[in-house]
Amino acid sequence: MIDEEVFFEVKGSLGLITLNRPKALNALTLSMVRKIYPQLKQWENASSVKNILIKAEGEKAFCAGGDIRALHDWGKNNDEKAIGFYREEYILNQYIKRYPKPYISLVNGIVMGGGVGLSVHGSHRIAGENYSFAMPETGIGLFPDVGGSFFLPRLSFEAGTYLALTGNRIKAADAIFLGTATNFIKSENFSNVINDLSEEENDPKNIIENYSVEPEESEFKKISQFCNKVFKADTVEKIIENLIEENSDLSKKILSTIDQKSPTSLKVALRSLRLGKNISFEECMQMEFRMVNKVMNDHDFYEGVRALIIDKDNEPYWKPSSISEVEENFVDKFFSSLDDDLKFN
Repeated sequence: MIDEEVFFEVKGSLGLITLNRPKALNALTLSMVRKIYPQLKQWENASSVKNILIKAEGEKAFCAGGDIRALHDWGKNNDEKAIGFYREEYILNQYIKRYPKPYISLVNGIVMGGGVGLSVHGSHRIAGENYSFAMPETGIGLFPDVGGSFFLPRLSFEAGTYLALTGNRIKAADAIFLGTATNFIKSENFSNVINDLSEEENDPKNIIENYSVEPEESEFKKISQFCNKVFKADTVEKIIENLIEENSDLSKKILSTIDQKSPTSLKVALRSLRLGKNISFEECMQMEFRMVNKVMNDHDFYEGVRALIIDKDNEPYWKPSSISEVEENFVDKFFSSLDDDLKFN
């Protein structure tokens, strides 16, 4: 086994990226970001490389997100690497979104946060049978970033609002239904996809379609009309009111889930989705960079990571502690421009 966090190969006409931290659920580190970006640049300019494919070692996860513990520690120590990570990660997200060659992700297992950023913006997004997608950031005092403010509000049935506020997971069939994945391919055929893509004359679309099958029925589809009704409101307070009015087992379960999240994160996340629906991808990433700068100087992120990842007592003490205490002028500060705003080449 290659002893690298991420490694690269050229197989025929295919540029192959492999995430290689399986024991850490392939969590994305700053050094990985700094290796992936220049490699993609090199392959963009290599006429012999026709397609890019990103995959991961291990069966549990494609990528469970950014290395949150490192970000927590850097932020606590005022280390510039904390904000530096987000700057470089977001620039990579934007580059993947605009990449001029087919960019194919093979996703089986957990894909969250930073892993979503490495996959969901590409041209071909393949889900395996163990695909498990979530944007759980509101549970650690963060918000759905890596372009979440762009792609989540563009999902049908207010699914993006539901996913952002609850952090709930969806499976492969749901991903196909909503579009976070473009194709469902059984993982036993992943190696065949790679082999076929490596042959220069083969069209990626045809190859992927050749191995694609119909997934089982989407579980989210069954609650899609409910979500469309409840989560279309433009304030967290109104969404909660809608859930209380529904008074069903499902609404009670969702209320209980939302109640565990950072009140600040809920309000910040919802506003980002409502704003993000009407602006470009680049504007969304600039907005998210402004937001994350404020998050890294706020209380809830450090408390959320402490409670869920470090001490694992699952009892975060949020400040403010309730939705009603989170004032709009406080939320405004997360969207204020910076002296050093995010810029793209």
